[in-house]
Amino acid sequence: MGNPKPPEKAILFAGLLYSREERYTLSLELLKRHFPDVLFITDPLVWEHTEYYREELGWPIYRRFITFKKIIDPSEIVNIKLLTNKIEEELAQDGRRTVNIDPGYVTLSKVVLATTKNYAHRVYLGRGIYAEVTLYYKKGAFRPHEFTYRDYRTDKYIEIFGMIRESLKDLVAST
Repeated sequence: MGNPKPPEKAILFAGLLYSREERYTLSLELLKRHFPDVLFITDPLVWEHTEYYREELGWPIYRRFITFKKIIDPSEIVNIKLLTNKIEEELAQDGRRTVNIDPGYVTLSKVVLATTKNYAHRVYLGRGIYAEVTLYYKKGAFRPHEFTYRDYRTDKYIEIFGMIRESLKDLVAST
């Protein structure tokens, strides 16, 4: 029989998709009300991995990752996802989102995304929220799973999550 143990330390991030810079700026302001200490923000990355969001968000679409100086208990991701959904609703226009906010966390062993969509590789966490391990860490780098989104498989994203992992190590060491 195993004994319960505390979860791995996790650092919070959000991946934002948007087509209008002012919608990104507003969403960042709203996120910072809840998570004021931003560790870093990536430059805008052109996002052209699918046309799934084109009608809703407009075109071209950009992705930015925001990493917060917040070590979280992974169970907090449920409330964080519900919060980001409210921010998306608040910024919606004519019933359509103007920004898509995907919160997640990075531990030393994995990158986890929160979602409202169920699928075979996702685990139900409660309150309508699921989680998926999008990347796992092995032999010095993050690696994708079979179901990992195409953009999260790219070398650029893997590099970003490697930087977030290093930031987590630094934050944990300084506490």
